[in-house]
Amino acid sequence: MQPARPPLVVWVAQLAAAVLLGQTLFFKFGGAPESVWIFETLGAEPWGRLGSGAVEALAVVLLVTPRGAVWGALLGLGSMLGAIASHLVFLGIEVQGDGGLLFALANVVLVACLAVLWLRRGQWLALLPRRA
Repeated sequence: MQPARPPLVVWVAQLAAAVLLGQTLFFKFGGAPESVWIFETLGAEPWGRLGSGAVEALAVVLLVTPRGAVWGALLGLGSMLGAIASHLVFLGIEVQGDGGLLFALANVVLVACLAVLWLRRGQWLALLPRRA
């Protein structure tokens, strides 16, 4: 018997998170002035920018694979929690006149990753130890 295919909504959530995370990689790895400013403000330039870019790149790859989607969603969730906390504590909602776009996108990715984790809960719940 062939395993059930995940519903379209799972793939939409995974691809939304992957695309949004993926588009930031150009700015992080390319050393875009806005990205450099953010991580200088956080006291983590360049290692924080490149390290978060590496984590997000791994999350993108995992999100587009069925077996890795849960792990990619967890990495994306952690990364976005850090980004949102950085906005709320250090950077502010609006960064360099972006009208809050980066903050809003971080929230969209967070929700997409939560959706992936909810919709694929059978995968990660199966990894938890069972009580006797």
